[in-house]
Amino acid sequence: MTLADIPATPGHTTVPVGAPPMDAPDDLTVWPHSTTRLAHGDLAVGGVPLTEIADRFGTPAYLLDEAEVRERCRTYLHAFPETDVLYAAKAFLCRAMAHWVEEEGLGLDVCSAGELELAVTTGFPASRIVLHGNAKSPEDLRSALRLGVGRIVIDSASEIARLAAAVPPGSRQKVLVRVVPGIAAGGHSKIQTGTEDQKFGLSITDGSAQHAIARILDQPGLELVGLHCHLGSQITTDKPYLCAVRRLVGLMARIKDHHGITLPELDLGGGHGIAYRPGEDALAITTLARKVRAELAESCAAAGLAVPRLIVEPGRAIAGPAGVALYRVLSVKRTSDRTFVAVDGGMSDNPRPALYGVRYLPRLIGRRSTAAPARVTVVGRHCEAGDVLASDIQLPSDTHPGDLLAVPVAGAYHLSMASGYNLVGRPPVIAVADGHARLLVRRESLEDIRSRDVGL
Repeated sequence: MTLADIPATPGHTTVPVGAPPMDAPDDLTVWPHSTTRLAHGDLAVGGVPLTEIADRFGTPAYLLDEAEVRERCRTYLHAFPETDVLYAAKAFLCRAMAHWVEEEGLGLDVCSAGELELAVTTGFPASRIVLHGNAKSPEDLRSALRLGVGRIVIDSASEIARLAAAVPPGSRQKVLVRVVPGIAAGGHSKIQTGTEDQKFGLSITDGSAQHAIARILDQPGLELVGLHCHLGSQITTDKPYLCAVRRLVGLMARIKDHHGITLPELDLGGGHGIAYRPGEDALAITTLARKVRAELAESCAAAGLAVPRLIVEPGRAIAGPAGVALYRVLSVKRTSDRTFVAVDGGMSDNPRPALYGVRYLPRLIGRRSTAAPARVTVVGRHCEAGDVLASDIQLPSDTHPGDLLAVPVAGAYHLSMASGYNLVGRPPVIAVADGHARLLVRRESLEDIRSRDVGL
């Protein structure tokens, strides 16, 4: 069963003839699978009414459905047997998230000393952590070596000597080389990372990857264990991954011919696409896993190689659909041709619409409106014309200040990319499970903001 194939729950009913169209806010197919309809237009996630979350913790607020996170972890492990599944912490990380994915048997992919330290101090085994980054700081590398991370991904030639010099005498650090396979894939040009014209990785085409591999093999403190690539984000077809397998296996074959070694690991990264609105495409995980394993076996057989251990790094596909953002309407402004519904959050807690043009579908909760739907644009409170959360969506025409809006598929790349713009403070994160809600990350307060400002 794939994530896209999970059957409907009572909160995910089939839309009957005559119901609102598939892009209407009443469709719940992209919400957490525990979502249920309540009286008075409310919804419950994880058995907890969303209005209760807003009343108890205030708005803006983010909730995570713990059961949804765990279910998605298990789906990956089931789809990818005998594979190292690493949760990509950049999508969203907190102590509870690290604990959940560790309990479910996943490893972790981190990009900084901060992510690494938070995970390890939570109890996550450092040996199951991989450190990424196109420009790792000295502190990133020192922390990785001190804590004993399982793998470090080499992203540039200059990193080789710096890392080798930092490895303690008598020890060896396992490394992967991130290569650029020359494949364009992803939902937006700004999140396509497998092509030659961006900052990540080492090119196969111009020989940079091969040169770096030779240098690593000359370093006694470094142990090259495999190749890594990451094609981009929001990829909804398996074809780019199959192409990447063929190209990386081809490079592995050349490494064996030139250096006499067979690399035991192949990391295909993540980027697995999800649906943000009903009817959008999502990557079928079980189909991807089946086709990737078959392509890997076939390509290795043709090249005379032993099949390497596969590694995948899902982030968004685990955290994204498990999250819901809650906002309070502050104002409704009608112009000659548009209606703007302004809420108490915006690009400081979700910059993705401004960065990538992501389209969300907010829903009115907490009251049942009989008013006709109206086409509106939901905007944030920040001093930027680009602070738009959802353009041209339908909300009841009587939407007014004080109303609550809920935005599904809000678990990934919202708070992890949050900023301090306008000093509004970052929202809290609340976990819901089995009818209970608990605070995971508290709201950033004015005192937090003041205490960091130590000069005058």
